[in-house]
Amino acid sequence: MKMKLFQVDAFTSRLFGGNPAAVCILNEWPADSLMQQIAAENNLSETVFTVPSEGGYEIRWFTPLVEVELCGHATLAAAHVLFEHYDHPADLIRFFSREMGTLSVMRSEGLLTLDFPADRLEVIEISEELSEALGQTPVMAFRGRTDYMLVYPDQKDIEAIAPDFVRLAKTGKRGVIVTARGRDVDFVSRFFAPGVGISEDPVTGSAHTTLTPYWSGELEKKRLTARQLSERGGDLVCEDHGDRVHISGRAVTYLEGEIDV
Repeated sequence: MKMKLFQVDAFTSRLFGGNPAAVCILNEWPADSLMQQIAAENNLSETVFTVPSEGGYEIRWFTPLVEVELCGHATLAAAHVLFEHYDHPADLIRFFSREMGTLSVMRSEGLLTLDFPADRLEVIEISEELSEALGQTPVMAFRGRTDYMLVYPDQKDIEAIAPDFVRLAKTGKRGVIVTARGRDVDFVSRFFAPGVGISEDPVTGSAHTTLTPYWSGELEKKRLTARQLSERGGDLVCEDHGDRVHISGRAVTYLEGEIDV
């Protein structure tokens, strides 16, 4: 069986920036085990698969190790491929996720905007386990649907974090978001998820469903600029819409090819 495969750099306007995702646009679902093997072979933080459905596309995301409930950058990448390589006729694409319901991506003047459900945060005690795994103690800690979020005083604290990934993989959550106010953007972050095969994710759209409600409240503004401080780096514009979050960015195609499985 042959499949078209695209690799897209998401949340960036330049090649070799942002977060790379593999994209497979299919006519029907292959076996789950095959999708997991393809994701492992690609060895990117996520491989996304879509299949046409009434009114849009069903969508699923896989890391090299597991299927995940939600992935922002790979959804952005899938929309980019459908717009740029499959001539999607409208400026709105609806994706249907088994876990998260309807998600959409809107195109406007080259910018792609995700419409995702906002996360709900619960304040938790700052654990010694997390502080030691990250090498720095945060000022606040939260638990979201799939991740922990730790808040630090300054951008330089986020830049300096050098995690112990073995210890961090034992937290019991998908990943850990670390964040602080930014120097030239509203907030900055990094994201670590060694437990699902991603030591540090370059740019994490889904993490901004957690970050946006928090920073919107802290900074008392609905529209926020954000930067993820990975080595590749990525820029996002986030808007708080109550129970939904809009996350905007750009994407560029790196690779178009075919796999034979």
